[in-house]
Amino acid sequence: MKVVIIGGGPAGLIAAISAAQENNEVIVLEKMNEVGRKLLITGKGRCNITSNIPMEEFIRNIPGNGKFLYGAFNNFTNEDIISLLKEQGVNVKVERGQRIFPVTDRSIDVRDAIVKKVKKLGVKIIVNAKVQKIITKKNNNENTINVSKVEYLINGKKEVLDCEKVILATGGKSYPKTGSTGDGYEIAKKLGHTVTKIVPSLVPLEAKGDSIRICKQLQGLSLKNVGVKFVNIERNKEIYKDFGEMIFTHFGLSGPTILSGSAHLLRYKNLEELLQNNKIKILIDLKPALSNEKLDERILRDFLSEKNKLFKNSLDALLPKKMIDTVIEISNINPNKQVNEITKKERENLVNILKKFEITIKGFRPIEEAIVTAGGINIKEINERLQQNYLRVEITNAVKEKIIDEAYDERYGARPIRRYITKNIENLIAHKLIDENMKVGTTLIVDIKDNKFIVSTK
Repeated sequence: MKVVIIGGGPAGLIAAISAAQENNEVIVLEKMNEVGRKLLITGKGRCNITSNIPMEEFIRNIPGNGKFLYGAFNNFTNEDIISLLKEQGVNVKVERGQRIFPVTDRSIDVRDAIVKKVKKLGVKIIVNAKVQKIITKKNNNENTINVSKVEYLINGKKEVLDCEKVILATGGKSYPKTGSTGDGYEIAKKLGHTVTKIVPSLVPLEAKGDSIRICKQLQGLSLKNVGVKFVNIERNKEIYKDFGEMIFTHFGLSGPTILSGSAHLLRYKNLEELLQNNKIKILIDLKPALSNEKLDERILRDFLSEKNKLFKNSLDALLPKKMIDTVIEISNINPNKQVNEITKKERENLVNILKKFEITIKGFRPIEEAIVTAGGINIKEINERLQQNYLRVEITNAVKEKIIDEAYDERYGARPIRRYITKNIENLIAHKLIDENMKVGTTLIVDIKDNKFIVSTK
């Protein structure tokens, strides 16, 4: 079978490996002059490959419909990508937060390793190939539509590839300089898919009101080891909480903790209204290792040791120099007041500012600055179409007994069973559907032969 993959990013390249390992003829079409360009900029050029966390935690950390990815994650795990890279000579290391990087700290080593594997499997890569459309043909007997050709331009010349299957791996609309310009959405629309609203995710945030003035004052200041909390003050509800690095910019906030938190804002259907009404706040804990009481004690000790100092000269040991004037301004404490004259109430207010340094959020930066694009192909629609076309799956008792014997674990209950079914049965069914053109109404029977799962039709 000839499989054409549109897009030579990480997803497209891994898809090429998977398809080639099933003995398909695979061709990757990439519109840029090289594949894997977005991979090269990940992790600030170091490539944060994956995370050393359990699969359940992966799902929990994905805002929105994370459960949709159970099948994909079980079919190709974090351990699988690590094994693939090690096979090509790229060793990895685990850093803070269970993040995994190449030992070399070079994203190009990761990209080159994947490309090496792709080429070893005989996959053909065509660069500077801009796909114009996917040509389909109708199967009148079964009332279905099948892929037949892919039309693309290379150096201004039109080329056409015959194929039986197409994988659309064009990416979203973030980082357009890497090739992600949203082309795939238009192609999907022409094939009959519904494309939902496209919005930025993992993106810097813009401040508003007095907060934008504060951010401009602090522009360029990077804070490490701070606590960051996203709060919906309308409901007094915590949206997201993180610990790590962030940075003040001329427009608002950026950095790893801010980017991660931005994705969790998308769960609110009335997000625009909340932002407009100043209901989304970011609270920065400048001293996360200290409770309010311990921080107050720390400040009091500093004041007692320098009791004749002016307030404006007393915070050098407590705060970055660039932040001192801003904190003094927000505290409403006279900067020329001697520290031995500062009241308990003023000191408590200072503590509160340091523990909850507040920034009001206006919204997201443009999608071109986002790491990830949210929205796109309607997932529910995909599931509905599968249900419409492949109506029934029957599982024999022998299969059920094998699942219970091999997957059930008293310690974890049913969760291992779900992973086992995805890996051993759902993937087997998926391959059957791909390899054979099923008639509408086909019943798939999952059984056991020679102690292995098999899928047949009736």
